[in-house]
Amino acid sequence: MTLLVVHLALTAAYAGFQWTVRALVYPQFAQVPAGAFPAYEKAHQRRVTAVVGPLFAGQGVTVLWLLAARPAGAPVPGVVAAAVCLGVVLGVTGLLAVPLHRHLAQGFDRAVLARLLRVDTVRALAATAGTAVAAWLVLASG
Repeated sequence: MTLLVVHLALTAAYAGFQWTVRALVYPQFAQVPAGAFPAYEKAHQRRVTAVVGPLFAGQGVTVLWLLAARPAGAPVPGVVAAAVCLGVVLGVTGLLAVPLHRHLAQGFDRAVLARLLRVDTVRALAATAGTAVAAWLVLASG
């Protein structure tokens, strides 16, 4: 049960973080003066990595652990769904969000920001689904 609770805490923390970024941080990018934007974006990347890195690592460990040693009562479809949700978040981050941030580090581009907002909505929804699945696993195993 401890593993499931830790996984739930990590997924909930990440989902809250991701929604904060989506609703607050990224929309403010458009308010940064163009000349200051590349330095602002690079600082954002450094700072956000310090927060998201441990959340991704923690979820990676708990998902792999769930797959390797599913706790009694934890439904197999829930464990698979947890892995899929994290896979979507990591895939969208690495394949879409990171390249968009690299583009923005060269200078502000409203079209790139719009794409980043769409991509980030997918991440936030997948993170929310991951939290719902984690809660289901806790409740099903309780």
